[in-house]
Amino acid sequence: MRISLSAIGIAVVVFVGLIVVFAAAYTVSEIEQVIITQFGRPVGDSITDPGLKFKLPMVQRVNRIEKRVLEWDGDPTQSPTRDKVYIQVDTFARWRIFDPRLYFERLRDERSAQSRLDDILDGRTRNAVANHDLIELIRSTKGRVPVHDESLADISPSTLQWSSIQVGRSKIEEIIFENSVEQLRTFGIELLDIRIKRVNYNEDVREKIYDRMKSERQQIAERFRSEGAGEAARILGNKERDLKKIESEAYKTIQGIKGDADAKATTIYAAAYNQSPQAPKFYEFIKTMETYKETIGSDTTLILSTDSDYFGYLKSIDPSGTPAPSPNLFAPGPSPQQPAAPTGMPE
Repeated sequence: MRISLSAIGIAVVVFVGLIVVFAAAYTVSEIEQVIITQFGRPVGDSITDPGLKFKLPMVQRVNRIEKRVLEWDGDPTQSPTRDKVYIQVDTFARWRIFDPRLYFERLRDERSAQSRLDDILDGRTRNAVANHDLIELIRSTKGRVPVHDESLADISPSTLQWSSIQVGRSKIEEIIFENSVEQLRTFGIELLDIRIKRVNYNEDVREKIYDRMKSERQQIAERFRSEGAGEAARILGNKERDLKKIESEAYKTIQGIKGDADAKATTIYAAAYNQSPQAPKFYEFIKTMETYKETIGSDTTLILSTDSDYFGYLKSIDPSGTPAPSPNLFAPGPSPQQPAAPTGMPE
């Protein structure tokens, strides 16, 4: 009986010891950091190294805090811009806990931290929106001139209803970050980054904004159309000028070729018809016959004087229909038996 009671006592002691050990031991993973509290108050430094750790059982409590980068996704914030346009700005941020003890003392848990982030980041976002024009929140670059800026250089900003960009969206995000980071550090939170996710127009002004955007695009399009029409007119003018120049030079070349050909033809004719004294008269006769063929038709009426050279060969025609004797064009002179031909007729 005594042995049995001793064994039971040892078992009880071992069981109690195991409970104490399990109550005192705890583990810290790589993704978390631990704050030990005693009666609700933090004791010692924060534990950030992973591994097996020990604490006072039943007296101290382990409070686990996230070590990884956390996200904050705020609700869309409605605010007027400096140029009195009501918009909704949706932002998001990334943050982490760099001082677990300060974070635990002031916020306790992540729900309180998210609420504090809502207050600080939303407020800083509204302030930044109210201090800048709408165009600053839309564009990240300072320039507002399209790629072909040379063609729009003479268009004033007032004509296109453009505002000059002095800051830009990226700089506004930096301003929100700089205004928030120090305040969050007082809670043991390190703000890593904040970005504007989306900008929505208020329903009351959305149609007006869209109409304004369409008007700007239409003005730019009309500018490009006008420049395109002017360039087309210039190209057509150059084409007509070049075409007339080519035609003029071609006509000049043709006339030169024809002149050279006529000169050569005249030389050939002169060489052919100057072989004898009768050759010029024969040439005159041939050319006169060709002229008759080209100018006199069945319905042609001629009014000629009797001493006209054109009428010379016509006077030799016998009205009775009997052909006149053909003169010997190649004879050296008039025959003694044949009288001389009338004036205007070949011998």
